[in-house]
Amino acid sequence: MSVQVDIERTSLVRTALVLEWLTLAWVLIEAAVAISAGREAHSLSLIAFGADSLIEALSACVLLWRLNMELRHGHVFSEDAERKASKIGGALLFALAAYVIASAAWGLWTREGQEFSLLGLVITAATIPIMYLLAKHKIAIAEKIGSRALRADAMESITCGWLSFVVLAGMVAQLVLGAWWVDSLTSLAIVYFLVKEGREAWAVEECGCSSCH
Repeated sequence: MSVQVDIERTSLVRTALVLEWLTLAWVLIEAAVAISAGREAHSLSLIAFGADSLIEALSACVLLWRLNMELRHGHVFSEDAERKASKIGGALLFALAAYVIASAAWGLWTREGQEFSLLGLVITAATIPIMYLLAKHKIAIAEKIGSRALRADAMESITCGWLSFVVLAGMVAQLVLGAWWVDSLTSLAIVYFLVKEGREAWAVEECGCSSCH
């Protein structure tokens, strides 16, 4: 029975690895396109969205390391190193939130808005269903193998989907209303998600991220 359980767990961990590689590939594309489109359209919300994608890429790398360690050494892996990586990710999110607030304030002060970006619209619209599907499968596996780290990463995927929706709504409003202040207000809405995600990453429980059920 124990051998069968180990085989099933190994299969789930391998599936989680595939999901993380898919996540990493997508968020790197997402970051490159969003930041490029954001700079071209002078869109703070798109740039912030792209920067958040880079942080998600870091999270995916941590999970790839954690899952590979389990495949090689069973349940034995460095939880202390994972906690440190989570705190680094949280600190980066806080720094990004501060940047967004400062940039949004500057945009409102100078009355500078964004230009409509078709490329930005496409990448954010595509991200919503992709992140939903990835998060759904990650959560299912996280529950079965008792991995807090994988569940936290799934939550980041969900957050990315919400960020995509916020940025998409802002661009549509900008296109329809033509209001210069929409981009700055949209970017401020992103701050809530950044801070929430940052606090969760920073407050990693001392019991370890993957061994608790």
